[in-house]
Parts: sequence; structure tokens; C-alpha cells
Amino acid sequence: MRLATYSRLRLCMLSSLWLGKVWVMGNSQREVVVPSTRAGSGDFPVLDERHRGTKFVELAVKSVINSPEATGMDFWSINPYVGCEFGCSYCYARYAHRYVVERARDGGRITQQEFKDFGAPRGLEPFEHRIFVKARERVLNALERDLRRVRSRTARDGPQTILIGTGTDPYQPAERQHHVTRTVLTRLRRERGLRLGLITKSPLVCRDVDLLKQLSRHHLLSVYVSLLSVDERVIKIFEARSPLPHVRLRAVRRLTSAGVRAGLIVAPVLPGISDSTKQIRELLRAAKHAGAQFIRPVPLRLYPATRQRFLPLVEQHFPGLVQRYHAAYRDDWDAPTRYATAMQRRFRQMAEQFGIYDNDTEAEDSVAWAYPTAAQLSLFTEKKT
Repeated sequence: MRLATYSRLRLCMLSSLWLGKVWVMGNSQREVVVPSTRAGSGDFPVLDERHRGTKFVELAVKSVINSPEATGMDFWSINPYVGCEFGCSYCYARYAHRYVVERARDGGRITQQEFKDFGAPRGLEPFEHRIFVKARERVLNALERDLRRVRSRTARDGPQTILIGTGTDPYQPAERQHHVTRTVLTRLRRERGLRLGLITKSPLVCRDVDLLKQLSRHHLLSVYVSLLSVDERVIKIFEARSPLPHVRLRAVRRLTSAGVRAGLIVAPVLPGISDSTKQIRELLRAAKHAGAQFIRPVPLRLYPATRQRFLPLVEQHFPGLVQRYHAAYRDDWDAPTRYATAMQRRFRQMAEQFGIYDNDTEAEDSVAWAYPTAAQLSLFTEKKT
């Protein structure tokens, strides 16, 4: 995928938001939220602010569902939030956040001072500390218009795929208070015959298990719980504010026990860090124990925004891999084709041994592109561990 496709992906990621109240993660760390004041001017009224400086601001929307034509992908997508407090080091969605702020500045809808607060002085950092929350009333109005297009396409071409959470996590801590994702799912309950995919790292998805069960009666629904490793050290390095592995696996167990189709998306697979035979086997064993019904590996992509956050962590914690990363990703954002092909094959063979790799290739292709990725294998020499 080159520049034209990347531009389409940026459009795909522009529909997102979120906010949070009290969030208890795997390490039981609690965050305190300053009461909502609706303060602020311009395009971004402030909804809430945490003591450590994170602001949650409202974003007006006219459309919620990104069409295949807008993104260049073969599925529709919904992102309830722009920006994400999880702030994973490899996240490719940081440019979408900056684009929203720059567009508001260029349109004269925010002041230069607001632009500095929301996007300028700390580079890409506002992605994690200035979270845009889509107003639920506007989301519902937009959904009514957008779903007419989806129904029209269904009548012409057959069942349509809608993926939720292709840019930022739909169950970020903000969802506890703002319920934007739940609003979307509740409205989709009135539709029929869609292929729905939900991608998240958060156990908060289990809050909606009854709603997900209802959706499963009318649609082909799959919940993709994102987990790149069961090694807590790896998670704490590259996903410092995300739920720990056992918390996510417990969510998979709760979903599958309730009759909701759920599994893992291993996104991204980190070359030389989380792709050894031993690590994959441990992940698959944990997935099997949690009742996962499928697993989807996604090779790492290194966009410019990703490099700025990800590679310094590799240099700090895995210095022996730095030169190999620079060499492997020197000419492209994608992992080398040989690596990607080998990695996919390794996952498939081992997952089949554990009995958790299904053959839903349409869903596999859509979710892989949503992250995004290409069909690829292992960048570095195959390990014998």
C-alpha cells in the first residue's frame, strides 16, 4: 500500500472520539476526573478534564460511517472517538487526530491558542491527551442517513461488512461515561443481515454482552480482542496504558461463555520481539484456555507517526534489533513480504493445532486491512525457540 492508499486510510480513521470517568485497569490504577464544565470556545467545547491534564472535548459530526469509496477498502467503518488514551506506541491513527485539529484551524473554527493546546507544541502527543468525543445526538442523526446508504448497497450487492474500531478503541475509558459505542450498537440492533466486527483491547466490551447477544441474532457478529503478547513486559513497554493480557483474555472468556463469537487479533506482531515459536505457542495456549474461536495475526506497519514513538522504545529495550528494523522498513511501511508470509503461515499452522483458526477468509481480510496491514511473514530469521 502506497501514498494513495495511505491517504484513504487517513480518511477512514477520521471518524472517532472518546472520554473517561473512573477506569480500573489490570494494575488497579485509578484516574480521577474533574467534573464536566462545558468550558472552552471554538469548535471543541471541553466536556471533562483529568487532573493529570487530559481533556475530553466534543466533536460535531455530519457522518459516522465511512464508506468503502471514502477509504478505498471493501468494508464500511465506524470510529466513535478521535484520539485514544491507551496511546499505544505503534498506533497509526495519530495523524487522523492532528488532521482534525488542523482542519478546524484552517477553517477558522478555533483560535491559534487552541490549536497550540490541541495539536501543536508537543508534536503528536495530543492524540493521547486531547480526546474528541462525538455527540451522541449527532451520531444518531448521522447514522440514520448513513445506514440508508448501507441498506441500498446491501440490496444491490448483498450483505455489507461494518467494522467498529478501525482507528481508535471504541471501548476506551471514555465509553464508560459517554456511551457513544453503545449508542451505535443499539441503533444497529434495528438493522438486519450485516457482517459486524468490533475491535478492542478493553474489557469494557463485556458491559454490553447482552446487547452483543441480541446483535448476534440479526447479524454475523465477531468481537476481535486485540492482544499482541501474553508477556506483560512487552505490553508495558509498547502499550503502557492498556489493559494487561489476563484482563483481555478474561474478556474473551466472558464473551464466548455468553455465546458471543469472539477471538484474538494479534495486532501488531512485532518482529524479533513477539514472533518466536515459543511466544506464539504461549499466546495460542492462553487463547485456547480463554475460549477464543479464532485468531488473526497482523504484521507491524511503520508509518512515520509510528516510527517516532515505536523505534525509540525498541532502541531502549531491544537495542540489538534497531538496525534490523531500520533495514527492514527502510523503503516501505509494510513488513517485508517474505517475513509476513512466513509469520502468517506459522500462526496458521500452530493455531490449527490448537483448534482455534477458522476459515472465514472474508472477515480475516477485512479486519487485517482495517488495522491496517497486508498479507505478509517474518522480517527476521525464523527462530528455533
